[in-house]
Amino acid sequence: MDSIPPAAPPEGATARLHDAFKALRDALSAEIVGQSALIERLLIALLADGHLLVEGAPGLAKTSAIRALASRLEADFARVQFTPDLLPADLTGTEVWRPQDGRFEFQSGPIFHPILLADEINRAPAKVQSALLEAMGERQVTVGRATYPLPALFLVMATQNPIEQEGTFPLPEAQLDRFLMHVRIAYPEVDAETEILRLARDRARDAMRAVPEAVDRMPIGDVFDARAAVLDLHVAPAVERYLVEIVLASRDAARYDADLGRRIAWGASPRGSIALERCARAHAWLAGRDYVTPDDVREVAPDVLRHRVLPSYEATAEGWDGGRLVDALLEQVPLP
Repeated sequence: MDSIPPAAPPEGATARLHDAFKALRDALSAEIVGQSALIERLLIALLADGHLLVEGAPGLAKTSAIRALASRLEADFARVQFTPDLLPADLTGTEVWRPQDGRFEFQSGPIFHPILLADEINRAPAKVQSALLEAMGERQVTVGRATYPLPALFLVMATQNPIEQEGTFPLPEAQLDRFLMHVRIAYPEVDAETEILRLARDRARDAMRAVPEAVDRMPIGDVFDARAAVLDLHVAPAVERYLVEIVLASRDAARYDADLGRRIAWGASPRGSIALERCARAHAWLAGRDYVTPDDVREVAPDVLRHRVLPSYEATAEGWDGGRLVDALLEQVPLP
């Protein structure tokens, strides 16, 4: 976060930004049917200036969702398919020797796009996954002796297959902690899947007729203005204390429940507290409020903390995961 926060837009501009983001959410919902939670989390990540890890079975529109978001922003988009033979240079770029000039020239990789889709990130080994660490944490890439800044708008959405599938590598804890949220999505309901069939038919007809789709794109300046408005939301001291207590409970759950305490091996770091506040603010702003409530905190807490609260070996054997632990913590920490 910058030491000097950006100035919040005036009240009239804030109303316009609300309308713009509502139109963006409606457009994405019309295109990505049955994944309203994923769309909301994408918008929260955009507003909170963070990165998103999405886990789910293949075919659940994870790739389509981030591509649809990019098509509605005035920002370039790149997709990288993570595979076991992928190299870090395939992501960051490399220095190429120019004999005519007698020097090396850096050729930037896809990571220098403002919106990056890291598809099936856990199918690449840790060496490639770690190539994202500096980019996601420091917003820069170091190749050789030179360091290159990334775009001011930089959003990584990584998709992950369930770890039970063959050919997957678990993400290191340090890599997981760089993600603002870890979202799990499920199969759509019956009505949603019926709508998906209709939408697929309509798209196929449009493709055959070669009918171009006109898409209104949001200026990047509006994104930064909306982020400033999110940072200007009021967070009461009691709500802030409640937020911190949830994170502290993840580190010392035994003071609430002895069994829960033995089930947690590692709790969330201060980065988790920052992420939880940012996401609660964005959730409240999208709801049209200028203040944050405990319900905003509780709504985003599972996705913000499930990858930061690690179960013990004993808890894993009992079928507990990070998401279940966070749900248990929310039941234990009293509301303000």
